[in-house]
Amino acid sequence: MNHQKVASNVIAIWISLISNLLLTGMKLIVGFVFHSQVLIADGVHNAGDVIATMAALGSAKVAQKPADDDHPYGHGKSELIGSAMVAIIMALAAIFIAYHSIESFFHTAAEVSFVALIAAVISLIWKQWLYIYCMKLGKETNSKSLEATAFDHLADVYASIAAVVGIGAAIIGDKYDIDFLRYGDAAAGVIVAYFVLKLAYHMGKEAVDVLMEKTVSPEKLKEYEKLVFSVQEVKRIDRLRAREFGQYVMIDVRVGIPAELSVQEGHDVSRKIKQTIMEHHNDVEEVLIHLNPWYEGENM
Repeated sequence: MNHQKVASNVIAIWISLISNLLLTGMKLIVGFVFHSQVLIADGVHNAGDVIATMAALGSAKVAQKPADDDHPYGHGKSELIGSAMVAIIMALAAIFIAYHSIESFFHTAAEVSFVALIAAVISLIWKQWLYIYCMKLGKETNSKSLEATAFDHLADVYASIAAVVGIGAAIIGDKYDIDFLRYGDAAAGVIVAYFVLKLAYHMGKEAVDVLMEKTVSPEKLKEYEKLVFSVQEVKRIDRLRAREFGQYVMIDVRVGIPAELSVQEGHDVSRKIKQTIMEHHNDVEEVLIHLNPWYEGENM
């Protein structure tokens, strides 16, 4: 990844970190002052976001380090460690939110304020913008830590929607003396917990898959296969494997080429295969090629 893309990712994560700090303070203060259970829970979730974003920031900086003797394939997987940490923090936040929201059903519902509703609306708009911004940049730069941060913002969007609906229902319940609506704030907390936990699972599974070197999608492999066969000297593919390595992809391919070709000609074929793939896929960092002899009359 070039330095400009790395700088863009780091700036995006810093924006996320500062935003989470401001939103955490706003939600916790308003939640405690105006007795909003879902806003307090959401504030705690945002506090977890601060830790998660710091982890993403640290892993993004490590990921940009060049390969060295101890890490010949680079440091790309450090971003997946950051993603896994985000997922764990989100799962813990979901459990905390669910526990306190369910607990509040067994107590007299506290009266909520329009100020709490305004705070939830501000959070919703702010987080929606952060999600779009981080996800777009994360896709463009193939940054797993930035995509994880974007998913974290999306969890906050769901939380803010639930908070707006729950606080709004509680306000209506107070105004018109409708008992079950007074617990809208607590019910919203349970809904928030569900969406946060669901996203945590999605993020954690993706991080584990890459850390365990799960192969890329069949569609990607088909694209690589077509590019390999586009090199005229390639007569067959004996094996083609590819795996994500954080921000980039590593490919391992064994091909059959005419046995009468010289060592120099075989070297040129290898270079052509590598260049062809990397010209069409800028996320491919390395293509390891093994040449096997092919004889006229063999099945292709």
